[in-house]
This record gives sequence, structure tokens and C-alpha cells, in this order.
Amino acid sequence: MSRFLSPDKLEGFEKYKYNSIDTSILSNNVMHPFWNWCVQYCPPWVAPNLLTFTGFLLTVLNFLLFSYYDYGFHALTQENVTEDSIPWWVWAVSAVNLFVAYTLDGIDGKQARRTGTSGPLGELFDHGLDSYSAVLIPTCLYSIFGRDELSPLRFFFVIWNIFINFYLTHWEKYNTGVMFLPWGYDFTMIGSCLLLLVTSVIGPKAWHITLPGGITPGFIFEIVLYFSAMITSQTVILWNIYKSYRDRTGKMRSFLEAIRPLVPVATFFTLSTVWALYSPTNIIDRGPRLFYILTGTIFSNINCRLIVAQMSDTRCEGFNGLFIPYALVMGIVFYFHVSPMTELLLLTVLCCVCSVAHIYYGSKVVQEMCEHFKIACFHIKPKTK
Repeated sequence: MSRFLSPDKLEGFEKYKYNSIDTSILSNNVMHPFWNWCVQYCPPWVAPNLLTFTGFLLTVLNFLLFSYYDYGFHALTQENVTEDSIPWWVWAVSAVNLFVAYTLDGIDGKQARRTGTSGPLGELFDHGLDSYSAVLIPTCLYSIFGRDELSPLRFFFVIWNIFINFYLTHWEKYNTGVMFLPWGYDFTMIGSCLLLLVTSVIGPKAWHITLPGGITPGFIFEIVLYFSAMITSQTVILWNIYKSYRDRTGKMRSFLEAIRPLVPVATFFTLSTVWALYSPTNIIDRGPRLFYILTGTIFSNINCRLIVAQMSDTRCEGFNGLFIPYALVMGIVFYFHVSPMTELLLLTVLCCVCSVAHIYYGSKVVQEMCEHFKIACFHIKPKTK
């Protein structure tokens, strides 16, 4: 018997059919024609999941590049206590990597339909990795502005804003049965690529100016993310869910069952916010990159479990097991008032443990689906006659 995928989940995956609506002007008029042109040059023996994973690895490479050159986000601060410096080519390479990753993410589904290998594993694999990229990509952009423009605590909430928008899209599908592709995604990805590319030409210090009214580009970046989320994502999601109940076209779950997926993400938001705000040694300021990647890892795990539930049409989990070590470490930190070095060490160990647990979960789910559907994740098996 499967450890992570129960028989009812596997049965639900067998019945699953992809259903999405994309009304984005940029996506339909620009990106899809471009992706249709790109995919025709992709060899038919290349597995769609291989394209997805390659794109994800490019975002990981970007994260590692910025981690090396600007680990603590000090490079663009006036004091620059760590004396970090980001070479111009890092901005250029990261822009190219991000655009290629975005393109591969756009053509993987087209490659699947082209090769006759479409199935639930591809969507789960794609969206699962996207949920991890939700922390990797914005963390790279943070280096453009640095601590002087946005404090690590403020950027922590910017990341959570991105997480919530991503999660609500899958919560919407959990209740409506339809993936309404958000407009903001394509504009954000293209905007991020252009921001990195322009920065490689004009230099990051060009963004560190004071505009009329005393506002800064970093503040505009922050506010645009918040307001665009409310206008183009959150309100639209609530309307689509309401409409599915009004027209009786959705899953028609009870109120408590409909909001059940919100419980684990709200719980984790509370836990992580308490730690960030009330850490006895101000851990968010001393180890922001570790704190962000830990938060993103656990969020990705919560989101992946929601994706499994909505695709298999089963009940979403109301609790995540990674909360246990997270709460345990928080208890040690707050109860014993540990030293700054000890809290940083506990954060590092917790980040490693949760990362290994999440990668293990993801790999086992993929393995179990491959065994059930008799397919290979990164290889297109020849069809038997």
C-alpha cells in the first residue's frame, strides 16, 4: 500500500481531467504563440517533466548565485557590513535563466500533448515545483533593493503575500474544479525578467533613488505586489468561488469543508510570523535567507498536499506534520531564551530537516504515481503495440 497516496487518492487521479480558464491578454496574445513556436523545436523524445525540472533547476541556480554573492542582502546597503558585491553578469545570467525557466514552464504541457503523454503526474509535478519557486524567485529580486529599501521583516510579508496568492489559486480549484489562471503570473514573470536585465545594464544603484514625495522604487515594488494581489487575484478568486456555489457548478462542499485547506496555511502563517516578530535574538534580521527558505519549504509542502487533494478530489489535510519540529524549535527558542548563535544553529538544522522531509515527500509521491500509472517521470516509454 502506498505510504503517501492512499487508494482513494490514486483512484481520484485516474478520474482526473485538467480543466482551466486563461483570460490573460499577455498569455493568450503573446506568450502562447511564442511557446507554440518554441515547442516545435523540442525533440519528441524529451519528456515534459524533464523540461519542467530543468526550468526549476535554473531558478535554483539563480538562488545559489545570489546566495554566494549577497547571502545576507547587504550588498546594496550603504554600510555593506559584509563587503559583498554582485557582478553585473549575475543580473544578466539570472534574467536569462528566469526567462528560460518561464518558457520551459510554458511549453511542458504543450510537449505533453504533442507527445501524447498528458496526465495528472505532469500537472502535479509542474505546480509542485512552482510552489517551491515561489520563494526562490522573489528572494533573488530582493537583492536589487536590499535591507535599506526593505527590511528583512517587511520582505518576509511580501513573500507571504506571494505564497497566499499562489495557495488561493489552488484553493479556488479545490472548490470550483477549475484552474482559473491568474493574470498576475505572466506579468510578474516578464516584469521580473526585465527588471533583472535592466539592472545588469544600468546597475542596481539606479533603483536606490528617492522619487517625488519621498517614496522609493523599493516601496513601489512592495505596494504594487500587495495591490495587484488584491485586485487581480484575491477578489477574483472569491468571486469565482461564490459564482460556483450560486450556479451549482463547483464541488458544493459545506462551508467548513470548503475552508478546511485554509487551516494549515493560516496555522503556519501564524507560527512563522510569531517567530519573525518576537524572536529573542531577532532571527529574521540575522538569518533572513535561511528563514525565507525554511518558510518557503514548509509552504511548498502544505501546497503540494492541497494540490494532491484537489486533483484526486479527496479531503484536504487540516494539519501538516512539519509543524511539529517547527513548533518544537520555537518552544526551545522562546522558553530557554537561547543565545543568538544557538537560535541560528537551530534555524539551520530545522531548515535542513524540513528540506529533506519535503524532498522525500515529493519524490515518493512522484514514485508512487509512476508505479501506479506505469510511466517514467523523466523518460517517454515507447508505446506497446
